Amino acid sequence: MRVKSIFTMTGWLLVVALMASPASAQLTRLHVGYSAISADQLPAWVAKDAGIFERNGLDVQLIFFTGGATAILALVSGDVPITQVSGPGLVSSALAGSEAVYVAGGITSLNYVLMGKPGVTTPEQLKGGSVAISRFGSATDSIARFALKKIGLTPGKDVTIVQVGSGPDRVNAALTGKVTAAVINPPPSFMAERKGLVVLADVAKMGLVFQHTGAATTRKFIREHQDTVRRYVKSHVEAVQRIWTDKEIGVRVLGKYMGGGVERDILERSRDDILTEALLSKKQYPSLEGLKTVLDDLAERDPRAKTAKPEQFVDFTFIKELDQSGYIDSLYKKK
Repeated sequence: MRVKSIFTMTGWLLVVALMASPASAQLTRLHVGYSAISADQLPAWVAKDAGIFERNGLDVQLIFFTGGATAILALVSGDVPITQVSGPGLVSSALAGSEAVYVAGGITSLNYVLMGKPGVTTPEQLKGGSVAISRFGSATDSIARFALKKIGLTPGKDVTIVQVGSGPDRVNAALTGKVTAAVINPPPSFMAERKGLVVLADVAKMGLVFQHTGAATTRKFIREHQDTVRRYVKSHVEAVQRIWTDKEIGVRVLGKYMGGGVERDILERSRDDILTEALLSKKQYPSLEGLKTVLDDLAERDPRAKTAKPEQFVDFTFIKELDQSGYIDSLYKKK
């Protein structure tokens, strides 16, 4: 009990020290990537637009990469030291020798659907056609394979998987008939539904625990810039709390990054859609079970995944500090 109390006190001291930093102190400049235009990216967007990064001593510039594979390449190359990225890209990179790890869980389940182009209303009509994803090696690639197998089709044999780009780009490709179907999540999936596209498979109902869009960095950056990572993770959990408790900021920020023109009810529905512990947990631990799902899928194409352990791809240090100090719980107490 004494050891625990000492750790708790130490954790609180770390948190208090971070919170007590004067606003006038020089901010640490930081480039941070994100890999999709969807509600899954809200933690970084809200942290930026609500001034949370700045209050924690960070001057963050957000950079958009089309798909997780591109985002992880930018992370490994050092173009960005922190990025929001999905499990397949990070795990594949780490298996190949990078030091990429998750430091916060972000989205740890799936809310994607497979939607057919106009006139395609049954899974059988997909045979011989194509399915749009963002990039090969991304979460949408894995999701397309999960969904196709679930409805009895063999990826690469019965259906061709093609790279198209962002969620809005995939919706447009389906609407114009350039592809037979597309893997999409909110808000683009809700927008597509309104335009008449039909859901052929709902991945959210498949019961998969999946490490999706989390906050990632490299072990090298952690070694060299531990305090920066600590401040980033603190900003991340504070942003998650704002998403849970402040509907207006979630809707406003989502509308901004969607580029405007999206109906408010779709923005509200998209923000509300991720507010479950399965998708956006308050504690924000990366999901070891979700990483096992990623490894099991990758093992079909990469033998190295068969012997890898989920623990290889995470660093719980900063989330544990915030959780065991009681700081995360304190964010949700009524004031």
